[in-house]
Amino acid sequence: MGRLIQADRRATLTEITTRYNRGMQQSICEATTRTTLRWMGYNTRRPHQVPLISTTNRKKRLQFARAHQNWTVEDWKNVAWSDESRFLLRHSDGRVRIWRKQNENMDPSCLVTTVQAGGGGVMVWGMFSWHTLGPLVLIGHCLNATAYLSIVSDHVHPFMTTMYPSSDGYFQQDNAPCHKARNISNWFLEHDNEFTVLKWPPQSPDLNPIEHLWDVVERELHALDVHPTNLHQLQDAILSIWANISKECFQHLV
Repeated sequence: MGRLIQADRRATLTEITTRYNRGMQQSICEATTRTTLRWMGYNTRRPHQVPLISTTNRKKRLQFARAHQNWTVEDWKNVAWSDESRFLLRHSDGRVRIWRKQNENMDPSCLVTTVQAGGGGVMVWGMFSWHTLGPLVLIGHCLNATAYLSIVSDHVHPFMTTMYPSSDGYFQQDNAPCHKARNISNWFLEHDNEFTVLKWPPQSPDLNPIEHLWDVVERELHALDVHPTNLHQLQDAILSIWANISKECFQHLV
């Protein structure tokens, strides 16, 4: 039965029982299968979601890891991490469960209201390093190369030159199209004597510690006693939460 589980993690209880009984002189029922699996330590769980990474990008991620395997904590302190994130006004949690009878599926107390596109949302761009929490910038409906150039010149540049006056800082950004636009690349070339752009492997949000800060903001939004009811309130809440992230919190991420 353990081999059946290893061969197909998504098999249903019925499928496992059927496959187990094939060729067996004495068959078992689904209840026995369930009891046996629990005795073996198996329980059904929601699988963790991970990005689908191509073979080529797997190799690039490995190359990145090998190139930086000897970096010390002091080296990583010289990296400024950045990213964009979107926070919805209303968040639908697919993990919600309720108790109801078979004929109560449309009872108002058994329904969860939804709003298309979460009722709107707020997109932000932020950055931080081990030394300090950087700026958080509100973005319009989308981030294009023109808007990103303004962020780079107005926020990234002063942050990097202030935090790393010896020009030993690294700026991290992912491979979003607006980050790779020609005008952005040209701007970084013009300022390569002030800091270095960290070469980032594709499909690697899991390597960026700023993702943990987005999670902090999300959890703090959910924990608010009074939840935002419009986008302006959501913006104010996000900016307030970001500004109050403790130094202990972000320094433990690097």
